Amino acid sequence: MSSGKKPRAPRADALRNRDKLVEVARAAFAAGDASLEGIAREAGVGIGTLYRHFPTREALVEAVYAAELDDVTGSAAVLLAELPPDEAMRAWMGRYAAFVATKRGMVETLRAGWASGRIATPVTRERITAAIATILAAGADAGSLRGDVAAEDVTALLLGVFLSTAASETPEQVDRLLGLVMDALHSS
Repeated sequence: MSSGKKPRAPRADALRNRDKLVEVARAAFAAGDASLEGIAREAGVGIGTLYRHFPTREALVEAVYAAELDDVTGSAAVLLAELPPDEAMRAWMGRYAAFVATKRGMVETLRAGWASGRIATPVTRERITAAIATILAAGADAGSLRGDVAAEDVTALLLGVFLSTAASETPEQVDRLLGLVMDALHSS
């Protein structure tokens, strides 16, 4: 039987703590220094607060991954509102590269969570491809990007860049390769 009471919304300070933990964890995973104790300390909260929000490492990784994916896919529309489509595409590729770098710091936990079912398998590739398609369509309409390129092909190109630079990744190499991808996307 229900007591008829509505669940109470989280307190503002609890929401701030959760957001701060996710923000600090993003940086920690990208840097490869992701001890839970260090994340809690850097966020200015106790380890108990971290565990209250994220009872397992997988829960924290899943929250960081979801926040990063939302940011990278949502940034396509924002960039298109601020920049010409070809510049928006290049800026978006840089943002996607940062997403991939953050993901590398948590890839083992993600894989294990996906395999066990403790972390829901995301529709990452579909969402990334949809963001690319949005920018490509705007670029084709503006005449700055080729209209004959499939978004799925651009996704594959970008994944190739990120996979090929994983072991020896330097920002200069990634930037150079993304420039080559942009050269292929510009309309003649």
